[in-house]
Amino acid sequence: MSKSQKHEFQAETKQVLDIVVNSLYKDKEIFVRELISNASDALEKLRRTQLTEKDILDENLELEINLNTDDTTNQLIIQDFGIGMTEEELVKNLGTIAHSGSKEFLEALKQDGEKNDALIGKFGVGFYSVFMVADSVEVYSRSWQKKGKGYCWKSDGGGTYEIDEIDGQRRGTKIVIKLKEDFTDYAKEDRVKDIVKKYSAFVQFPVSVNGEKVNTVDAIWLKSKSEVTEEEYEEFYKFQGNDYEGPLMRMHFSADAPLEINSLLFVPKRNMEKMGMMRNENKVALHCRKVLIDAEPKNLFPEWLRFLRGVVDSSDLPLNVSRETMQDSELLRKLNQVLTKRFIRFLTEQSNKQEDTYLEFWKEFGPLIKEGVATDFTYKDDLSKLLLFESTALEPGKLTGLDAYVDRMASDQKEILFLFGKSRKSIEAGPYLEALRARSLEVLLLTEPVDEYVMQSVREFKDLKVISADSEDLKLEKLDDQPEGEALDKKSLKKLCKWLKEKLKDRLSDVEEGERLIESPVCVVGSDAMGGASARRIMKMMQGPDDEMPAQTVKLQINPRNGIIRGLSSMIDKDEDTALLVSNQLIDNALASANLLDDPREMIARSYQALEKITA
Repeated sequence: MSKSQKHEFQAETKQVLDIVVNSLYKDKEIFVRELISNASDALEKLRRTQLTEKDILDENLELEINLNTDDTTNQLIIQDFGIGMTEEELVKNLGTIAHSGSKEFLEALKQDGEKNDALIGKFGVGFYSVFMVADSVEVYSRSWQKKGKGYCWKSDGGGTYEIDEIDGQRRGTKIVIKLKEDFTDYAKEDRVKDIVKKYSAFVQFPVSVNGEKVNTVDAIWLKSKSEVTEEEYEEFYKFQGNDYEGPLMRMHFSADAPLEINSLLFVPKRNMEKMGMMRNENKVALHCRKVLIDAEPKNLFPEWLRFLRGVVDSSDLPLNVSRETMQDSELLRKLNQVLTKRFIRFLTEQSNKQEDTYLEFWKEFGPLIKEGVATDFTYKDDLSKLLLFESTALEPGKLTGLDAYVDRMASDQKEILFLFGKSRKSIEAGPYLEALRARSLEVLLLTEPVDEYVMQSVREFKDLKVISADSEDLKLEKLDDQPEGEALDKKSLKKLCKWLKEKLKDRLSDVEEGERLIESPVCVVGSDAMGGASARRIMKMMQGPDDEMPAQTVKLQINPRNGIIRGLSSMIDKDEDTALLVSNQLIDNALASANLLDDPREMIARSYQALEKITA
């Protein structure tokens, strides 16, 4: 071949150029990542060659990547001292890319364009992204072999390129980019430094911009755990998570199958959502062989894990793919599955082995785990094991999980019981615990608005139903020892129930003797058309503050041993107006205890009427 010769690009190469320059990458800055990645590959190839070959050109040259900016001439230069290229390799790699399968690449795009854009990384055409910003490109290269020569490949990205033989070229490759007028900011030092820090901060070889090393933090996720100190973990987290304090937890995880994954995930000490400052955004960066693919991939983890920080690196990813295509990748879906399952297992291990640390985690991020239970059917069962609540079996402030609850259950107990209220004190003061305490049944105490919705999502745990203790579905065995106190006779009780149901049919669907009442006069155990009191509370929670709930009728249970109920039984024939006033107040009180009182104004008005009667 002559010392200077003009060549035509292959027809397929022209098509690939057009795709890369005009439609594949939306972020033009990505070209810096591509060229640094290629330079890193060239250095790695040389390092491997040095293991078997002794006669290496410029053997004392450092294995590094240097970028130089010149905003007076609008040039950016990227140089490595790697494997270099011969004249034939320049033609093969930059002129025809036939060996990379450009025809196959184009065919793949034709078959399913949007999906197969992600295939570009498999065909090694990332170099051509430089023509998004370049008027012209010159590639100076010399191979590692001492007998080789230096060459300059140059093109404006049109239909042709030239190769000239040159003297004095050192080993490796230097790319001189003459920038278009619209992209002169890539000739500015600060702009290029920012791009390198963003995409190539963990490249295994030193990367310098105008003589200053930019990648100063090691890619410790590729090391074994025994090789990384606590200080290095903390320094890396602060760098990657942009946090001023160390993490609460970390999971350093590697796998070879079904995908090759190296990951380092952190849980921060603070939940910004809980503090009301901002919504958490996923900060787990996606890398391929230390090169950033996406700083904030949208589908790498489910939404309820948005508090995570760290890095996931997989060499199975197509390196040159743009973010837009990566978000829809089937490979990303598989990564999501593997990583999510592994992190849930990690949390389970923490809850068993590091209880104090897990409690710290729960206090900060428990609401997001609950969100996962309520919204993510795929992982609902595994996440249910991570839930923690207060319980009647434990002193205030102590928390328990469903597994521990089941371990404490009596052998004949058929359900996992819970009650919802505004606080533990309000639940304990209500009527529903009376019968359960008398039967030594443990009850989980739910005090957050979302808790009841979460338990409705769980429904079953280890083949046991999870139900609210105010549900009609709860059937209680009769007590061996009946509660103390004189009770209404059967006839009077039946008459009172019938009277209440007839006179207050707009409020009551049924009235019956309350098997779960020990001291309290009444309680509500159902809400027609709403699936019970629990379901109505959930609907109320989901509605806005100004939305009106549909009218409800409830099943009322009454305690025939309670003095108020015995007095009401006598009053219905003597003073029906007052009996109705008392009855309505009893219903209001029962609804309030069940957190079902939609509008307290009528109750307040009736209480004033009662006071007026007393003071008249």
